[in-house]
Amino acid sequence: MSDDTLSDDYVGAGFGQPLDWGTSPAVLVIDMVRAYFEPGAELYLGSRSCLDSAARVVGAARAAGVPIVVTQVAYAADGADGGLFYRKVGALRHFAAGAPGGLGDVMPEVAPQPGDVVVTKQYASAFFGTSLAATLTSRRIDTLVICGVSTSGCVRATAVDAISSGYVPIVVADAVGDRDPRPHEANLFDLAAKYAEVWSEERVMERLNRR
Repeated sequence: MSDDTLSDDYVGAGFGQPLDWGTSPAVLVIDMVRAYFEPGAELYLGSRSCLDSAARVVGAARAAGVPIVVTQVAYAADGADGGLFYRKVGALRHFAAGAPGGLGDVMPEVAPQPGDVVVTKQYASAFFGTSLAATLTSRRIDTLVICGVSTSGCVRATAVDAISSGYVPIVVADAVGDRDPRPHEANLFDLAAKYAEVWSEERVMERLNRR
């Protein structure tokens, strides 16, 4: 089935109905840490283009007074708080306490500044087992502009939990990345069909600049 035919099939079945950007957005930066952008690292994505895009989105959000939430992953030295997920994905050992290399450090381009919210997580979704939902609710946030990595992992899991929790997820296509374009594109397609809005950086920047 061609891409056009597939898209038509999904539209014909009622997928991909638009969700409106709300009145109170926040930008969520997911796991943009050294492990994904350090050449030679086990989790290296092979490109920093999504990081550069995310940095521009974060800059525009700061200028507009939009809240920023930054996530990072951290485990106990033995990974006990990571459960089966830690066992399933061996590379998560780089985020265990005492692991060498500082690969869990947030990249300086999107590093949290005073007033930003930092969420430490152990699982794929930024919502699972964290204070994120309570924090968003207390600030009356209704829309999450999502940047980060990886598209098929933590970005997808977070977007699904966001819509399930009543927040409009806006995934910034240029500001999310994966190890390979195939899972990246497939997950963006599926997110747009079922769980989120997928917007270009340009469109997101235009919306943020209106503020």
